[in-house]
Amino acid sequence: MDGWWSALAELVLPAECFGCGTAGAPACGGCREVLEGREARRVRPEAAPPGLPRVSAAVAYEGEVRSLLLAYKERGALGLAGPLGAALAAAVRHGDGADRGVGPVALVPVPSAARAVRARGHDHVGRLARVAAGRLRAEGRAARVVPALALCREVRDQAGLGARERRANLAGAVRVRAGAVRLLRESPDGTTVVLVDDLMTTGSTIAEAARALRAADVEGVQRGDRSIRPTGAGKRITGAVRAAVVAVSPRAFETNPK
Repeated sequence: MDGWWSALAELVLPAECFGCGTAGAPACGGCREVLEGREARRVRPEAAPPGLPRVSAAVAYEGEVRSLLLAYKERGALGLAGPLGAALAAAVRHGDGADRGVGPVALVPVPSAARAVRARGHDHVGRLARVAAGRLRAEGRAARVVPALALCREVRDQAGLGARERRANLAGAVRVRAGAVRLLRESPDGTTVVLVDDLMTTGSTIAEAARALRAADVEGVQRGDRSIRPTGAGKRITGAVRAAVVAVSPRAFETNPK
């Protein structure tokens, strides 16, 4: 069913929670409470790929959370973008740490293959990023979405691939869009670049996306450096790239402390 038709059906047909089946709404109060990300934490897979940045996740990918993400991503339940985007915002917020303050953030969605976007009828990660940015702005924080990344070649479907196969499948597959570094250079001083995705399994996708940003010299970009002005180094705009996801495997979530 096309994404727009599913969204319309959610408005006119009797609803039940896509997570637990409770009648009344696409996401019931209990499932929304889970997605608030109160247990958000820094996570890392057991065999983390080289170059994986610091990652924060809101919840474990199991039970109701798994059902909600699959309904949103594969069944076009676009009404779930709100609560899932709120979970992503919680992961971004957690990644600040107690001593990092609440400076501006640029949310960079991890890119999906064009054929996957066409099949689903929507860019599921981009939509979540926009919701998360809106949540952060409502809290008084400067946040915007910068769609800086794209795939530069065809990749296989990741489902069923092991960690080593995923790394090989994605190696060199992500590029920075033309003009994206300029957009990041125009960010307010102290902006943190945060890669965002719905789910992390082995970490290969996020590691490849971070590699592309680093290759474009996004980490530590400076306003007024020699590439822009011949005089002086200027002020630092961005720190190290980090990442935030809605969910991660239960084992990765449970074995990492808050």
